[in-house]
Amino acid sequence: MPTFRKKIRLGDILIQRGLVTQEQLEQALEEQRRNDKSLMLGEIFVNLNIVTQEQIDSLLCEHLGIESADLRKVDFDEKIVHLINENIARRYCIIPFALDTEQANAVKVAMVDPMNYVAMDDISIITGMNVVPVLATRGQINSMIDRHYGKEQAIAMAEMYRKEQEAYEQDEEDTGRKEDIENSPIVLLVKGIIEQAVRERASDIHIEPFEYDVKVRFRVDGTLREIITYEKTLLAAIVARVKVLSGMDISEKRKPQDGRITIDIEHQEYDIRVSALPTVFGEKIVMRLASKSAFKKDKKDLGLRPEDMVLFDHILKNPHGIILVTGPTGSGKSTTLYTALNELSTEYVNIITVEDPVEANIEGVNQVQVNEKAGLTFANALRSILRQDPDIIMIGEIRDSETAEIAVKASITGHLVVSTLHTNSTASAVGRLTDMGVESYLLADSLVGIIAQRLVRRLCDSCKKPKKADYTDKKLLGLDENADVTIYEPCGCPLCGNTGYHNRVGIYEIMNMTPRVKRMVAINATSDEIQKVAEEEGMNTLRKSASKYVLEGVTSVNELIRATFEA
Repeated sequence: MPTFRKKIRLGDILIQRGLVTQEQLEQALEEQRRNDKSLMLGEIFVNLNIVTQEQIDSLLCEHLGIESADLRKVDFDEKIVHLINENIARRYCIIPFALDTEQANAVKVAMVDPMNYVAMDDISIITGMNVVPVLATRGQINSMIDRHYGKEQAIAMAEMYRKEQEAYEQDEEDTGRKEDIENSPIVLLVKGIIEQAVRERASDIHIEPFEYDVKVRFRVDGTLREIITYEKTLLAAIVARVKVLSGMDISEKRKPQDGRITIDIEHQEYDIRVSALPTVFGEKIVMRLASKSAFKKDKKDLGLRPEDMVLFDHILKNPHGIILVTGPTGSGKSTTLYTALNELSTEYVNIITVEDPVEANIEGVNQVQVNEKAGLTFANALRSILRQDPDIIMIGEIRDSETAEIAVKASITGHLVVSTLHTNSTASAVGRLTDMGVESYLLADSLVGIIAQRLVRRLCDSCKKPKKADYTDKKLLGLDENADVTIYEPCGCPLCGNTGYHNRVGIYEIMNMTPRVKRMVAINATSDEIQKVAEEEGMNTLRKSASKYVLEGVTSVNELIRATFEA
């Protein structure tokens, strides 16, 4: 019998190695019994932050005598992948990916549980080959199943829906027929779209109707990419299902609607904001995905450089005043705000927020949801909040003069106010507030710091390639034209989905309201004049922040141009 057929007790080995205690083992076993028996014990330990995935993988590989693999770096053989069908792959959470070169008639199969001998025997019978298990994570296996079987699944679901509709039309008089809603093709299709989007790290899902078909696109790392195209006949059913999930009126098709879905995918809770918009070819659906845990970042994970971190901490120490976070939609403003609130939240302060919508729950913080229909606007909520003895107030966004005026008055009367504003730079935020009717002398007195930010895509470490910076590159980076500088540019590989980029990092421009800057604000100086003084006072601009990341090989010149075009 091969070494990997040995059955091991992972908990006992972890205790022997001193990685967990008996009490922690019992806690993990109880968690497995209570919540999800489908999860392996190792996965429970990782979810509870008791051990790391790397420690579990190392132990399993050592004791079973098998290899582990990062499937994002594996070159899949499509013929081998399709030796089994998608149902088997999903049932056992496995995927075959290559022939084993060391033994005849053997196939390498990525498995989340390499001790699942029932699965191995089934694969062996189906393929007529010996199975060589390779350890991989559940998330990576599911992602690869989506990538290699996803279109087949969608086509199959569409075909099932069509047959179901035909059968229903022929059987209209059979009122006793009761279908299993949760297993109906459209339900599974919509669920599959959302799950695939999560696994591919998408921030938005676009379901777009055109004259003859329906396109599904995902926004990944800020860029839209087409995933699949469906027949136009599926549009009505897909839209209806999304409306049901998000609490919209399915009978209303002539005006825009907004809704919300909370869904659990692979043991992580996601909050999805849904928008339906009537177009000439039908209703377009956009779903914005947000993991609730993503808003609870440590400030060290925001991407702040050491000098920016010092300024960030200094601004947060102010007991009263206004802190603004500015930038376009999707630039990470909400994440920065929530990080600041987590930093400020203690048992000694009363923090109240007014948001539209509340994007994540924060322990120890009172959060208010704006409800325009009920008359609960930002301004009305703020007036009530001021009677609740707050120390810190967070306003989701300053949208109008009334909200701006109340925010400034609250800051001057001893409260710390943090909020967002849609402007392109720190200096232009001052002009926006004065345009809203806030007096410049009040603004100078109340502002304590402004943070402008963007997100730039990180170059994929596996495939980025070096190049000598040319004259144009050096000019953009603010370097001498004779400098000998090596920068990096995107290439593309399986790890990054052939885009050349993987994940994003924040670039920041933090304006500390020094006495000189305050004087410029008080005399109603222009944005350019305020910007110039702030830079003389040591402020790093967005362009400088992005340039440093380019020179360090973190991002590319193209990303610098895209993110700081107006900076």
